[in-house]
Amino acid sequence: MTECILVNNTTRTDNPVSKPVKPKLKRKRNTVMRSDRAVSRTYKRTRKNPFDGLQRKVLLVGIEITALIIAAACAIILLLGHAANRFSGTGFFANLLPFTAGILALILIVSLFLIGWWKLRQWLRIRSEYWIPVLSVALALQTAWFVTHDQFTLAYGHFRTLVGGKEEAGRVTIAHQVYAAYRRQDAAQLQKMLNRSQEYRQVIEAAARTFRIDSHLLHGLAATESSFIPRTSSDGGRGLFQITRVPEAAINQARRYLGTDKILLDDSRHNAFVAAATFKHYLAEMNGDLFLGLLAYNIGPANGGLRFIMQQYGATDFTTIQPYLQTLPRDYPIRVLSYSLAFRLWHQEGKLLAYEEGNNAIQIQRIGIPGLHTGL
Repeated sequence: MTECILVNNTTRTDNPVSKPVKPKLKRKRNTVMRSDRAVSRTYKRTRKNPFDGLQRKVLLVGIEITALIIAAACAIILLLGHAANRFSGTGFFANLLPFTAGILALILIVSLFLIGWWKLRQWLRIRSEYWIPVLSVALALQTAWFVTHDQFTLAYGHFRTLVGGKEEAGRVTIAHQVYAAYRRQDAAQLQKMLNRSQEYRQVIEAAARTFRIDSHLLHGLAATESSFIPRTSSDGGRGLFQITRVPEAAINQARRYLGTDKILLDDSRHNAFVAAATFKHYLAEMNGDLFLGLLAYNIGPANGGLRFIMQQYGATDFTTIQPYLQTLPRDYPIRVLSYSLAFRLWHQEGKLLAYEEGNNAIQIQRIGIPGLHTGL
């Protein structure tokens, strides 16, 4: 029989087989589990992620390669551009052979540079892995800084001619006709016309945005057609852009964007939208050729339109079509673009630059002819 003794309201069993449960053991076990979890979290925080080093290396190498590509591209354009200008011509010993030797020298220089860069890279890597991308970015920035100089602009023009071949040579020839036409403009009369254009700037820019055309091109069209004096001419041209006969598709597009069924050509906004739609139509018809698009806009449907004239005589571009235009205004695109250039200079520089003064010629060429040097 087991004897039970009551002491201080607590029952104690003297049976040596039965042992009371001690709550302290449970608390200790909980404490140990919490301690283990804390140690596990600390271990996870201090454990190094094996991908951190790889990601950092990939990022640094990516920066290095990108910077070197930028520097190399600018340097190649500069060197080849100067070489193309220096040795331009068809003579074998005076032009072709020296240019070929220059290309071989360029390949040799690039090879030596890569070997030297690899050795420098190994030396810098011992000291710090960050020196390599820092040096490459500094080289790219130095090269990019040189891009803003006039010498690079000239070299880039020669490089385009070298790579573009016949097409680029024709574009350069016509571009210089535009620069010449701009230079011949009477500055005082041109400034008066620019001042008159302010009244119509908002409607022209709205039409340009709607049809995704350079607004300076539309300004040039209006300047050529009406000098920003809207009127009805003797040949039936009406309004700011002297609209006469236009393709039905262009009229429908203008109606849709204007949100009206009736086009009022005496309304400057309507007139501008019809002109923009018409120019965009002819530009697409001429496969994006700016000069042919402007010429087609001016000719309109007369004599079957420009496309029919080109098919009739087998002409393929603006240069080859000129002998067949007869009484048609072959200089129309040049005049439009010279006015467009004036508007771009006025809006960007705040004034008209005299082409022959100082370095204005290079600056004007860097700014570029609207639609010719940049996309529409």
